[in-house]
Amino acid sequence: MTRHSLELRHSQHLTLTPQLQQSIRMLQLSALELEMEIAQALTENPMLEREGEPGGDSEGDAPAEGDAGDSGADYESATVSLEDGMRGSGSSQNDDDDRAFPEAVRAETLREHLLGQLSLTRVSDRDAALVELLIDELDENGFLASSLEEILGWLPAELECDEDELHAALTLLRSFDPSGVGAFDVADCLVLQLRHPDPERFPEAADPQVLALARKLCAEHLQLLAGGSAAKLREALHCGDEALRAAHSLILRLDPRPGRAWTVPAADYAVPDVIVHKTRKGWQAVLNTAVMPRLRINSVYAQVLASNRSGDHSALQSQLQQARWMVRNVEQRFDTILRVSQAIVDRQSEFFSHGAGAMQPLILKDIAGELGLHESTISRATTQKFMLTPFGTMELKRFFGAGVATEAGGSASATAVQAQIRQMVAEESAGKPLSDNQIMQMLADRGIVIARRTVAKYREALRIAPASVRKAQASLRT
Repeated sequence: MTRHSLELRHSQHLTLTPQLQQSIRMLQLSALELEMEIAQALTENPMLEREGEPGGDSEGDAPAEGDAGDSGADYESATVSLEDGMRGSGSSQNDDDDRAFPEAVRAETLREHLLGQLSLTRVSDRDAALVELLIDELDENGFLASSLEEILGWLPAELECDEDELHAALTLLRSFDPSGVGAFDVADCLVLQLRHPDPERFPEAADPQVLALARKLCAEHLQLLAGGSAAKLREALHCGDEALRAAHSLILRLDPRPGRAWTVPAADYAVPDVIVHKTRKGWQAVLNTAVMPRLRINSVYAQVLASNRSGDHSALQSQLQQARWMVRNVEQRFDTILRVSQAIVDRQSEFFSHGAGAMQPLILKDIAGELGLHESTISRATTQKFMLTPFGTMELKRFFGAGVATEAGGSASATAVQAQIRQMVAEESAGKPLSDNQIMQMLADRGIVIARRTVAKYREALRIAPASVRKAQASLRT
């Protein structure tokens, strides 16, 4: 027989409230993702608006019923600016001012560039359709993403298209600008550009022997050329040093990615969340107001809810509370980023004065212990967050790195060691490049003791070729 009993137990557990979940999510967002999140909130929640938008004066706004004891009482004012105390009195420019400017002219795409040339070519409608089909198969570099056999395979059978007809369309496409478009790979692209090179752009091509040598290099020995072995190339091509150097010089003038000039690249820059500048008290981190949303509670709706105490406005009250959470969590996000950034600046002050070679070892645990935060919070606050330094814009993650032991009993950061390796290679003799063993010994002379395999790992991370390849490449350039 089963016996039933009651038992009381005390336990503690953390409950992730919706507000806490939103706070965590916002901290890990990048500046662009945060702007998208806020744009969506502004669309869905009428209680939230940007500062500067029409919505009434903040003076006299009253709290809604049931909010008197809320911990967010400091947000009862209709205007809740995130920049109070963070920007000067003269920086009250409206964020929407730039909307008055016309949109920039959209750049022409590679497809449009090629279709424009096709429209000026006298061909039949069927041939034009096949060329347009091939244009649609080009990738961002101007290469064909599929072979002619593959393209022919998925064409409808009722078109009755054969490989010769498709090859003729490809030949027409390859006659268009830019030279090399429609190639299957880099070697094919370079060979296409060497069919009829312009002597003014490529003076080496005026010599028929050099031109023939360059064509053969691209068609048959491109991998050997990339390896930089001049002796093997001379043996394979049966040519002398002077002719090989001329052919190599000609190839270097070619464009291995002819379509990239029409490709709109992803932004290779990042808008910094934090800006570091030097003051009398040392290096100081300040928030970049350009990426700080200026939000407030809509005063009209807040006044209506405060004055109208009859009726059911639970949905509006919920939206009002969500708007307060949004404003509070955005402010907390920037406050956390600023605190973490300043702690990093204090730990890495030598870097800001002397560069990457002075970077100190630093781990997430160090900053977490100093600020009394969890390591996961530090990780979220430094991922996809950027800092403008005297040496460029850097992700906050780059300031962290394990230490490498030194003879003095201290440690140097991996970033600093890599900076020294880069400098050594930059100053080496082209004819006698430094081997990994030599770099290891030079670092040891400076008090940094690391293994040869660690030197090789750092060198590869810096995208520096081995000594043998650097020597071969130097021999081709001279």
